[in-house]
Amino acid sequence: MDALALTFSSGWASGINAYLVVLVLGIADRLGSLASIPDVLARWDVLAAAAFLYSMEFIADKIPYIDSTWDAISTAIRPTAGAVIGVLLAGDASSLEHAVLGVVGGGTALLSHLV
Repeated sequence: MDALALTFSSGWASGINAYLVVLVLGIADRLGSLASIPDVLARWDVLAAAAFLYSMEFIADKIPYIDSTWDAISTAIRPTAGAVIGVLLAGDASSLEHAVLGVVGGGTALLSHLV
């Protein structure tokens, strides 16, 4: 059940800013070595890419037409990132649990992005 709560909340946050969620989860795992967060999110290359994309999104949000284009592209990226995080959080679960957590992560990311 812990994975479901973390998947739901990280999926919802991914709908708002997927790169920041990856960055925060990766930093939290690196600093605290949390068992529920997959180690792949704490890799330096993942953290660097997430930080770069977060800074690009931060800057793109300030420019009117680029902001709209970025959000249109993010409509596909954010739910996908939420679903991938959900599957990663499932860990070594059965395939049905992987599917459920992937749908929860992607679905909540899509819902929060659309809201």
